[in-house]
Amino acid sequence: MEFRLLGAVSVVTETGGLPVGPVKRRSLLAALLLRPNCPVPVDQLLAALWEEEPPARARGVIQGHVSQLRASLTGADAEAHGVELVTRGGAYLLRTPKALLDVHRFEDLVALAREQCDPARAVTMYREALSLWQGPALADVCPSPSLQAAAQSLEELRLAAVEQLAAGYARLGEHAEAVTVLRAEAVARPLRESLSAALMRALGRAGRRSEALDWFHRTRRLLADELGVDPGQELADAYASALRGAEGGVAQTAAGDMAKAAVAVPGPGTPTDIRLPVAVPDAVVQPGAPDLLPRAPRGFHGRAAELRGLSRAAVGEAPVCLVIGPAGVGKTALVLHWAHQIRAGFPDGRLYADLRGFGDTGEPALVEVLREFLLALGVASHRIPESANGAAALFRSLVADRELLVVLDNARDSEQVRPLLPGGRRCVTVVTSRHRLTGLIVTDTARPVAVDVLGPQDGTMLLAGVLGTERVRAEPVAARVLAELCGGLPLALRVAAARMAQRPGLSLEAMAAELSDETRRLSLLDVEDTGVRAALHLTLQQLPSHVSRQFAHLGQHPGTHVDRYAAAALAGTDPAAAELCLEQLAVAHLVTEAAPGHWTLHDLVRLYARSLDAGPNALKRVLDHYIATALAAMAAAEPGNEEDISLPADHLPPAAVREFADRSAAVAWYAAERDDLTLAAAAAHTAGLHARTWRIVLTLWPLIVWRVRDGWVPLLETALAAARADADRHGESRVLNVLGWVLIEEGRIAEAVTRLEAASALASRTGDVVAEANALIVLAMAQAELGDPTDAARGCERAVELARKVGNQTTERLAMQHLARHRVDAGEWRAALDAATEALAFGDRSGTADVPRILLLMVTGEALLGLGDAAEGIRQLDLAAREAELSGYEDGAVRALGVLLRVSADPSLQARYDAAVARLTTRT
Repeated sequence: MEFRLLGAVSVVTETGGLPVGPVKRRSLLAALLLRPNCPVPVDQLLAALWEEEPPARARGVIQGHVSQLRASLTGADAEAHGVELVTRGGAYLLRTPKALLDVHRFEDLVALAREQCDPARAVTMYREALSLWQGPALADVCPSPSLQAAAQSLEELRLAAVEQLAAGYARLGEHAEAVTVLRAEAVARPLRESLSAALMRALGRAGRRSEALDWFHRTRRLLADELGVDPGQELADAYASALRGAEGGVAQTAAGDMAKAAVAVPGPGTPTDIRLPVAVPDAVVQPGAPDLLPRAPRGFHGRAAELRGLSRAAVGEAPVCLVIGPAGVGKTALVLHWAHQIRAGFPDGRLYADLRGFGDTGEPALVEVLREFLLALGVASHRIPESANGAAALFRSLVADRELLVVLDNARDSEQVRPLLPGGRRCVTVVTSRHRLTGLIVTDTARPVAVDVLGPQDGTMLLAGVLGTERVRAEPVAARVLAELCGGLPLALRVAAARMAQRPGLSLEAMAAELSDETRRLSLLDVEDTGVRAALHLTLQQLPSHVSRQFAHLGQHPGTHVDRYAAAALAGTDPAAAELCLEQLAVAHLVTEAAPGHWTLHDLVRLYARSLDAGPNALKRVLDHYIATALAAMAAAEPGNEEDISLPADHLPPAAVREFADRSAAVAWYAAERDDLTLAAAAAHTAGLHARTWRIVLTLWPLIVWRVRDGWVPLLETALAAARADADRHGESRVLNVLGWVLIEEGRIAEAVTRLEAASALASRTGDVVAEANALIVLAMAQAELGDPTDAARGCERAVELARKVGNQTTERLAMQHLARHRVDAGEWRAALDAATEALAFGDRSGTADVPRILLLMVTGEALLGLGDAAEGIRQLDLAAREAELSGYEDGAVRALGVLLRVSADPSLQARYDAAVARLTTRT
């Protein structure tokens, strides 16, 4: 038996590979094998199997995977090899001889190779060690941080062994072999300088110095393009060594090539006239060429993709590059960094103007901008035309044949930019704006380059650039949290870093704690007249008043995404008007269209919007919008159930309510809006709007039915508290009923009985017949779980009577459905079939995603099997399974297929069952 981690995670036995199972089970095995013979706590396994917060049932999922893994190992006679998977309190331990692990054998061979005095023996051992690798380590596990870190550590060990193998070949004088080994790795990892340096040295020793020099230039360009950095000392030393080994003429030629490459360097798959941001000697720049660029930004980090995008946009004839993004995202810093890196590519000059399109000091006059440009180009003051049109014409004629860069920063709109475009074939214009400037794209074929917020790693590096690497390295977790609290916005990060620079005794953790207070965050991210709030204010004041008003109302939205209906409800307008406002806000980069018809706000932008005056009732209006929309969705998804939920007494009806064509459209809306509906309920509860809290939760009923095991209990407990605070006994009874059913599905029967008995008693006291019938139905489920299907059936019969008494066919059908199930469980086949047939006759809903119908078909099939009609029973069960599969009701598909597997020899059933289980597990 052998355990393999160096490649795909697998178990190999004498008879072949042992099936390990789905990705989570492989990840569990990997986590245990990374710490063989040591207890691995469940909390660590949770972190290994889920990238983010594990679901409520995660521990149960792990237990299931452990059981399956233990069974597989037992079936392969693992104990004979000294392998055993055991439980140790709150941990699991995989006992195994280390010799069975490929990782252990790899590390042993590498350690032995390092001890060898004979380079030939060392090379043999390194080759044997590396032959154990079958691909990237942990190649097919969950991409969780802990497993990714382990895979990276193993990869570092492998690369170190590769470099040692090459060194062994060098000691043997087999330089060509060393080149072969190193080239493959250097091509795969072009930014690993130690590999490139080793390859250059090997090429030099093999007499291939020109290749070594070429490799240096290739690597230097990649480092500049991808990371914006120069080669490190090790690579520079290898280059110097290659130059010393070359003849003088060759060295001079290489140096000349380096200067040429600095001006225009073709990258892989890139046209040869793309100017890339590569550092160049100042000597290349023409003496006397005008240069109005501000100084290069300090502490610039990252943005490799945006730099490449800007370089690509600068290709062709008279290109106009449009760098767009929200306030404070670092557009100007990006362009200035790029311009300084590529300044030698514009020997005739670099012009710059701040158009102040979003400032509070007023925009410069067009003629003044042109005057500054013309003076820089050498035009005498008295020869500059007084009119803007004349000055623009002179500017265009002067630069027509020049190789010139023009940067127009902070443009308000396209009209402000057009008179300043040089038009020369070899001129490149770069425009920055908080607006999209679509008009410039239409009339001047401007090429947009979007700039978004920084990722956590780049944000942390920006902090290090201001505060110092040592300070950030001392608190890496706090630094990452700080970057996330600043939302990756460079302006916010710089302000936070500036505050900390003034308070050297303040830890990053303490600063992060201060920023965690949302009521103070924006204030902490302002210094003097600079900061996030000031930047957003300047953006907002450029917009029409009705758009600014809509933006202020967005701050009252409790969720993370808003559509045109929710935006309309917030502002008390109609969806069409709200959508136009959202589109204008998106143009100004104050909102982002995360998906078609769904907009979101950056965290800091949301806090700013929340600080604005939105007037009264915005929250009430959007909550009532959610109630009205969810009731419409419920009417499409579970017809009849919406009648049980009344509107709040002070309901504020929205101007329009979304319509749902069918059940699938309603369920899709529920799935998309689940998180926002949950946040809306929480916001209502916090605001003391109790009548809205429990109603929003109950309108989630169709989604609860389909995903009953998704951890609904805490939300339902909140709804119960709200219904009681609202003194609404009808609502309290309904919530208790749903809560009891969910508790049954979670296996918490005793708690469920308590809740359901309370629901039944409350409904009976208030004369709520439908609520009492529903409580009896769910209470019967609990009785069945306790092993008494006869009592359960009697409860359902009583529920049928109550429903018929008030003429509620929805509840009657539900009671009949459960009655049929209890009859089947009691072995009363004929009575079960009669009840199911009667319930199905309430209306033909075939072809719809109808959960009760699917469950009734299952009962019908089981009853027919019990009566001896196997063919028809199998047909009904297969129909139930197929309808469940088509509609995405995975729980129903698993149940129906599970019954079929016990009675049918159809070989396709197992595959369908496994697929349904996999979908259900993935969703969970």
